[in-house]
Amino acid sequence: MWQETENSLYRKFSFADFSEAFAFMTRVALLAEQMNHHPRWTNVWNTVEVWLNTHDAGDIITEKDRKLAAKIDTLLN
Repeated sequence: MWQETENSLYRKFSFADFSEAFAFMTRVALLAEQMNHHPRWTNVWNTVEVWLNTHDAGDIITEKDRKLAAKIDTLLN
């Protein structure tokens, strides 16, 4: 579930291993590139943390962030 924190949408994802986490990041990267809207994220072994906000709107949450979050969620189904 996405959380609103510090002017960002935030979500932590856990996977079976590094390979699954990295594959997820690759799929997210392709979506982000299509939308020209790129996340801030970290990856440590099987965990991916994602923060979304819109830099050119003053680092706040916008509809672009909500749309990308929804598209990221579809990758988990």
